[in-house]
Amino acid sequence: MNSLKKWMQDSANILFDDSKNDLRSLPKAVRLQILLVLSFIWTTVFSLYVFSYTTFAFGWAGLYVAHIGLIFAVYMTFKHFHKAEEQSANVFKTKNFDPFKIMVIVFVIVFIFVFSKGIEVLTSPNPSSYSIPYDGPSKSVFEKWLPFSKDK
Repeated sequence: MNSLKKWMQDSANILFDDSKNDLRSLPKAVRLQILLVLSFIWTTVFSLYVFSYTTFAFGWAGLYVAHIGLIFAVYMTFKHFHKAEEQSANVFKTKNFDPFKIMVIVFVIVFIFVFSKGIEVLTSPNPSSYSIPYDGPSKSVFEKWLPFSKDK
């Protein structure tokens, strides 16, 4: 298990660690540009292979935006982890209980709970088995609009 973890760290460091990859002699802007061009190329190849002519533009745009987001997310994650490793200080030792951080954690937990409940409802085998049957609205659109019109 430890060797798999080391292999994954080494693989990620090839792309995102400034001191270990082969592009370390280039400026950071050029390295980012190379990653974006590579994501453009791989998105185009994948889109040509998977999508039809009618869905190509939307599929390609979605994949390209996802690649850019993934590159920035992974880069920022590694940057913050390396910074935190250099300045390793436990929150319980420093007594830095930031209310914003606590609210973010609570929000993430609530979001995961709500999302999982939504998935559970969407994937339930019989969605028409709710306890309260729905027979449609009690008034038609015309009946709802009638009190606001001049012709009462």
